Amino acid sequence: RGRGCRRSSRAAAAAAAAMFADSAGPAADVQSVWRSARSAGCKAKSCQTGTISTADVAVQSHISRDAGVQTDQSKDDVQDFQQEVEVDYSSLLSFLQRVENVVIKELNKNWKSRAFDGFEVSWTDQNETVLCLHTLSYPEAQDQKLQVTSVSWNATGSVVACSYGRLDDGDWSTESSYVCTWNLDRRGLNPQRPDLVVDVPSSVMCLAFHPSQPSLIAGGLFSGELVVWDTSRAEDPVVWRTGMTDDTHTDPVYQVNWLPDAQRRNHCQLLSVSTDGKILVWREERDGRLVLGEGFAIVAQQIPRSAQLKKFAWREAAVGVTSLSFSPFDPRVFVVGVEGGCSLKCSTATQTPALQHTGTSVPLMAPAELVFAPHGGPVYSVSCSPFHRQNLFLSCGTDGRVHVHSMLQTQPLVSLQLSKKYLFCVRWSPVRPLVFAAASGEGNCNNCFWFAGDVHLLDFERSWQKPAVSIKQSAAGSPVYCLEFNTKQTQLLAAGDAAGTIKVWQLSSDFTEQGPREMNHLEQLASETT
Repeated sequence: RGRGCRRSSRAAAAAAAAMFADSAGPAADVQSVWRSARSAGCKAKSCQTGTISTADVAVQSHISRDAGVQTDQSKDDVQDFQQEVEVDYSSLLSFLQRVENVVIKELNKNWKSRAFDGFEVSWTDQNETVLCLHTLSYPEAQDQKLQVTSVSWNATGSVVACSYGRLDDGDWSTESSYVCTWNLDRRGLNPQRPDLVVDVPSSVMCLAFHPSQPSLIAGGLFSGELVVWDTSRAEDPVVWRTGMTDDTHTDPVYQVNWLPDAQRRNHCQLLSVSTDGKILVWREERDGRLVLGEGFAIVAQQIPRSAQLKKFAWREAAVGVTSLSFSPFDPRVFVVGVEGGCSLKCSTATQTPALQHTGTSVPLMAPAELVFAPHGGPVYSVSCSPFHRQNLFLSCGTDGRVHVHSMLQTQPLVSLQLSKKYLFCVRWSPVRPLVFAAASGEGNCNNCFWFAGDVHLLDFERSWQKPAVSIKQSAAGSPVYCLEFNTKQTQLLAAGDAAGTIKVWQLSSDFTEQGPREMNHLEQLASETT
């Protein structure tokens, strides 16, 4: 039995070995099902947008329609208008024949009339009043009771300057004073805080801005010196000065003028006048000095006598000069006002040496050529006309009168009583040939029809006898010592008074627009003889 069991187990093992033996069969190929399923679900996409559809559309309407602003006529009106008007021609002819002579006569009269000669329509707005634009002052100067002695506009017309000092102090004064400037075009203008304040050790009696350099201003002092300041230099504004030399004036300087320098192109010289009788011309030096270039002296013995002025007795001494004005048409001719009450026509071309004047570095000449009829007191201001070639000029003084003179005759063409007190300044308008302004002292004129003590504007187109407008400068009636027209902004007029105030007035268009026949009227005035 045991052998039989072993045989059967061996047979089973052999059968099993035959069943699991190594063998090489053909290769099997199995396809991936999940890849094919995934690729079937994919879609092709791009990162760019698809094509954008566009269309052109006009912004204007392509349909237009005309519409009338007037109402349409009715059909009945059109028919009535289109109907022929019946005219009685025989009656019309008879009427024209009756009035023919009368109409022709009136037409001839109108043709010869000059009532509308030169008439021009003005399309600009008319300013009918005179307004105060600015009231300027420097409180520190007013605290010292200083007066405005002079005003001046710079070359651009935007800056106004004033000098502070005293005109009513007869004694020698060593009191300090100020020169102040205001830019009227500056935003935030403070009328009581000047843009520039220059401290000056002596009273400043007069000022004059340079004609082309807006920052340069010259001043004449009570001490007789001349100083030129540069207002663009706040720290040290003094650029030239005369100092106290043998050439310096010995009396206060009452006027300074800038003159073209004939020897140096684009340069100016300074001219000064003083009550010491001298008229001096100064030139600038590089070291900051003003050096005397030439000079003139008014001496009583050398003033031409006039047969019409025999009653006027000259003192045998130097004649104090108070004011000066050059002719705009002849740079050699100028007019001076003197303390003796006369105005004198003078010339820089004189070759006559002046008497009794020695000690200066250059010889002084005697310029006087003609003496005009005197005022009743010292002459304080003269002003030559900028319009007339025969050299009309104005003068005013302590007698309260304004004289209108021609340099061709000694007697005035016109004499106007504007005040019973002093007239301190007179200026011809730069734009109106028949307009001028005068500054007066306080008080009422008993023989006048206006208040005397302020700024008077006279227009000879309106009246030959009284001012067109009298402007009240201050409520207290302080004397007005100085005034100046603005040649750039011609509607502006600046005036300074004894209270230390400067007022800038805006003139009405009546005083700034020249009339069509105004020059003809000026010619008629100049051709008159007394």
